Amino acid sequence: MTDAISSAAGAPDLPTPDRPLRIGTRGSPLALAQAHETRDRLMAAHGLPPEAFAITVLKTTGDKVLDRPLSEIGGKGLFTKELEAALLEDRADIAVHSMKDVGVERPDGLSLTCILPREDVRDAFISHHFKSIADLPQGAVVGSSSLRRRAQLLNRRPDLRCVEFRGNVQTRMQKLQDGVAQATFLAVAGLRRLGMDDLAAGAIETDEMLPAVAQGAIGIEHRTGDDALRALLAPLNCAETALRLEAERAFLAGLDGSCRTPIGGLAELLPGGRMRLRGEIIKPDGSIRHATEREGPVSDAAAMGADAAAELRAKGGEGFFDGMEQRP
Repeated sequence: MTDAISSAAGAPDLPTPDRPLRIGTRGSPLALAQAHETRDRLMAAHGLPPEAFAITVLKTTGDKVLDRPLSEIGGKGLFTKELEAALLEDRADIAVHSMKDVGVERPDGLSLTCILPREDVRDAFISHHFKSIADLPQGAVVGSSSLRRRAQLLNRRPDLRCVEFRGNVQTRMQKLQDGVAQATFLAVAGLRRLGMDDLAAGAIETDEMLPAVAQGAIGIEHRTGDDALRALLAPLNCAETALRLEAERAFLAGLDGSCRTPIGGLAELLPGGRMRLRGEIIKPDGSIRHATEREGPVSDAAAMGADAAAELRAKGGEGFFDGMEQRP
């Protein structure tokens, strides 16, 4: 327990300019926007000034290695493990994550007890010349670092060619301008948080492209057992988003999903305390797709996710995700 947040009774001892709450984050524009959103929500919830917080920027493996696809340098954890190390070493009090980057196995000593309200889950189609996937000409080149998006695209349009496309929004837009590719994808949520909605030619409906598990959601991690800090974060937690992620992350866990595996999953709340869960797995080259759907009470969220994963694992069989190379 840090000096910034301490209370034997478990009630938050609010941070001050002299003892600020240290918010650990990556240094990308989107990560910083998410850290500032977290700070602003805490300020509003507790009537605190900006000076009661300190943004601590940390560079992750995913930020350091930019010359190779994410699938080659590791799975989940590429954008989180350095932030988690900072928590464990008391160099930060909380860490702000894009939940789609967070592995289902939690490090000992750390907890994720706060999920912010979810943004738009859809993928955005980005192109200087075309308005949708359907508008792309035969053999067009599409850039993406996401194996899920590439597999989904090739499943629908095997005539297209996919190339690796990493970097921040500005870098990717410059690559489009330079003709490296004719189109790419970004998360609508990220564009909105950056105030760059106008870059999207359009949002792709989830019936056409199922998003990554937990896409659009922000999670806040802290040291386990710090009840005062948990109480400070409690007003920010969105119970509905947390329920949806419970189903989606159970689905991911059942498939041993990572950045190396093309998996889509989305849980949506229905009237009457019910939930709909859709999931899919796709061969990396887009040649085979297996999909499933569940509906049930929200109390069965985790069970639905695990059951859907078991079905797709059986359909895919051993070695379904083998052959990670993409079509030329």
